[in-house]
Amino acid sequence: MELRTFHHHLLQGFMLLSFISNCCARFVVEKNSLTVTSPEKIKGTHDSAIGNFGIPQYGGSMAGVVVYPKENQKACKSFGDFGISFKSKPGSLPTFVLVDRGDCFFALKVWNVQQAGASAVLVADDIEEALITMDNPEEDSSSAKYIENITIPSALIEKTFGETLKKAISGGDMVNVNLDWREAVPHPDDRVEYELWTNSNDECGVKCDMLMAFVKDFKGAAQILEKGGYTQFTPHYITWYCPQAFTLSRQCKSQCINRGRYCAPDPEQDFSSGYEGKDVVIENLRQLCVFKVANETNRPWVWWDYVTDFQIRCPMKEKKYNKECADVVIKSLGLDAKKIEKCMGDPDADMENPVLKEEQDAQVGKGSRGDVTILPTLVVNNRQYRGKLAKGAVLKAICAGFEETTEPAVCLSGDVETNECLENNGGCWQDKAANLTACRDTFRGRVCECPLVDGVQFKGDGYSHCEPGGPGRCKINNGGCWHESQNGSAYSACLDNGDVKCQCPPGFKGDGVKSCEDIDECKEKRACQCPECSCKNTWGSYECTCNGDLLYIRDHDTCISKSGTEVRSAWAAMSVILIGLAMAGGGAYLVYKYRLRVSCCITL
Repeated sequence: MELRTFHHHLLQGFMLLSFISNCCARFVVEKNSLTVTSPEKIKGTHDSAIGNFGIPQYGGSMAGVVVYPKENQKACKSFGDFGISFKSKPGSLPTFVLVDRGDCFFALKVWNVQQAGASAVLVADDIEEALITMDNPEEDSSSAKYIENITIPSALIEKTFGETLKKAISGGDMVNVNLDWREAVPHPDDRVEYELWTNSNDECGVKCDMLMAFVKDFKGAAQILEKGGYTQFTPHYITWYCPQAFTLSRQCKSQCINRGRYCAPDPEQDFSSGYEGKDVVIENLRQLCVFKVANETNRPWVWWDYVTDFQIRCPMKEKKYNKECADVVIKSLGLDAKKIEKCMGDPDADMENPVLKEEQDAQVGKGSRGDVTILPTLVVNNRQYRGKLAKGAVLKAICAGFEETTEPAVCLSGDVETNECLENNGGCWQDKAANLTACRDTFRGRVCECPLVDGVQFKGDGYSHCEPGGPGRCKINNGGCWHESQNGSAYSACLDNGDVKCQCPPGFKGDGVKSCEDIDECKEKRACQCPECSCKNTWGSYECTCNGDLLYIRDHDTCISKSGTEVRSAWAAMSVILIGLAMAGGGAYLVYKYRLRVSCCITL
């Protein structure tokens, strides 16, 4: 119990010290413009805080009519229970529903309103305060499903403005408003700079699952934008440092590197088993160095390949979250492993790590961007993104960051696709000689799956190994077995049935895969060993001749006389002739006796 309590306070200490080191954390609320267009008496423009879920219409605007429900005004229950629907009739303006803050999560309010058919949600604050960001429930798996499916925009408005809207609606006025996100993201030029604060830990709950799903889904679009020079992307990773009084404790040693300077919480929240916080810090550092090394070779987009492949191939659940697995991924992507190791430095050294120190400094807010304290955090043109972390929503926010008329084609189309197999074969297995590959291009990126060729299914992990299996496999690249031709003779070690797949044919020895060597039957005295025999080795076989007038019988490995054979053959032929003559004579005698008997009978 004491260990758990200490762990809890230690994590709080990490976060608190992070705030203190930043000289008091500064939060910036991302806003959009809300303009009341009617009735005349309340016309005007007001600020509203963009919700951190759903899909804000970055770069666009939306007009609608505001309604305030007579029941379920806090929207904590399904409106279907009250027989209320907000679906707009054909030809009418979209419905924006005004609800009150309190009693349940912001996200649940928006979900219930969306289910009732509304197009947007305005949440009226219940106290007089500066606007805050409506965020997702922290680590709440029960809410993850509906949060993931929220697609309408939402915004928090001040209490006094909310009261003004309610009063106008209750008085019978039609309240028309316009939500405008066109200035929510700065758009100064023809290139967008954006950054993603992420984490390599895949055991941290619902938010980590959502983050990893986003990275896999967004990879293709990110790489198109980066390769075209339209964007400049930078990944970041949050770390904390251990309180000075605990740097030598078991807890800090297990969660930190460089003597407590850079720490991450224990993935399983259990010091006694599984991976440690320092394992996460080291992999985060490796991913930063992968980006730096790839960027030096003008291929910064390879970071997306490494991160997604590491998630797939090196998960904590399979006990593969380690350097060995990471090195395999690095090699498959053609990255310089030595440069990455040099970039990472020594995690045991009692000194600053320049890469991680730069990350801690970057956590401090600058200009219009607040301090980064939450994972994941996306920043576009130095403005923190608010809304659902999904490909379509994020792409809208990025496209809103381009100066008008400078948007790339991807921002003007409804589809994004790139063939990732064209570069380095996507890091997948391939057989160049046979023109075979496990790389399969998809809309979201690429997958490494062993191919199906001419009805033969290859089997393996798709990254480093694929081999044909089942009937007909010898037709495809000889089943991956040894084969060779010499002087018009061809031999193969491929077997199309049975458990043994590759086996050297008779007359050869070896592993059947890489090599089969000719057996010298003469030298090893395996054949042609009779006293009269003369042996000559050939490739894959042998030739055996007999001395003088003898004939070699291969099945019995012996020599016999040719003349003896000829005499026996002559006597055999003579016997056949004599037997034939005897049978003919006997037949003639029987015919003669028959006729004689018939003649006698007629005379009598």
